[in-house]
Amino acid sequence: MDGTNESTQGHFILLGFSDHPQLEKILFVVILVAYLLTLVGNTTIILVSRLDSHLHTPMYFFLTHLSFLDLCFTTSSIPQLLYNLHGPDKTISYTGCAIQLCMFLGLGTVECLLLAIMAYDRFVAVCKPLHYMVIMNPRLCMSLVSVSWICGVANSLVMPAIILHLPRCGHHKVNHFLCEIPALIRIACVDTTIVEGLVSILTVIIVLMPLMFILISYICIVRAVLQIRSGSGLQKVFNTCGSHLTVVSLFYGNIIYMYMQPGNSSSQDQSKFLTLFYSIVTPLLNPLIYTLRNKEVKGALKRLLLCNREIGKR
Repeated sequence: MDGTNESTQGHFILLGFSDHPQLEKILFVVILVAYLLTLVGNTTIILVSRLDSHLHTPMYFFLTHLSFLDLCFTTSSIPQLLYNLHGPDKTISYTGCAIQLCMFLGLGTVECLLLAIMAYDRFVAVCKPLHYMVIMNPRLCMSLVSVSWICGVANSLVMPAIILHLPRCGHHKVNHFLCEIPALIRIACVDTTIVEGLVSILTVIIVLMPLMFILISYICIVRAVLQIRSGSGLQKVFNTCGSHLTVVSLFYGNIIYMYMQPGNSSSQDQSKFLTLFYSIVTPLLNPLIYTLRNKEVKGALKRLLLCNREIGKR
């Protein structure tokens, strides 16, 4: 029986943090709390953006999709991690691993592209304010989001098919807490140079090209900001663009470090904690970044709370 058949008929063992049993107990509590807060935070952003008419703008349309992505992203990996941390069973079926890898890659791709779309939205808002609503019309916004989802689905079908069919010669212990590309490449028993090269090429296309677009957009924004003499105008730009830039820094910093060196070159423990940060901390911080730095979202929350109180009194 070849390595491929062995994998498809069996399961994988996610070693995760099993070499640090005391750390597992701490991580279980911390990750569970962070996951619940992530669910609450991102659900709140979605509800506020949809229920408050003041937030029915392109920016919050994209933010709603970002929050939905974060909900799906964490749910694709964190429940399995919590299960593995809670007891001695570290197994995941081949099908479960394939689904997890597909979702992780697909949703990650969509988020890369969505952050680039949000940068374009900020560019139009700052550099072409008088034509903003004409350019960022509902049809264009829906088209941009649809393209990002189509690209995500395409990537989720291509890469897992390649990675999961690498011969493993019976190896099924994955030194990670989820099924992700670098960890699965490490247990292959063949030369993976070509596959690693393909991963790097796709990383350039999916990660670095959107990042370059974001940087170019913000260079144009900075040039436009330097011409703004109004203090309130500057403050508004910094509030909206600052939130987006913070999210971009958190997201891209981790993903570039992981996927630009997919093989054995990086520390495996370091890779686990980076992936953990990328999987749970970033989705947890996104709602906080947008609510704490954004007066419009805070105002919408206050209006909804006051409305609920008035209804309650009646």
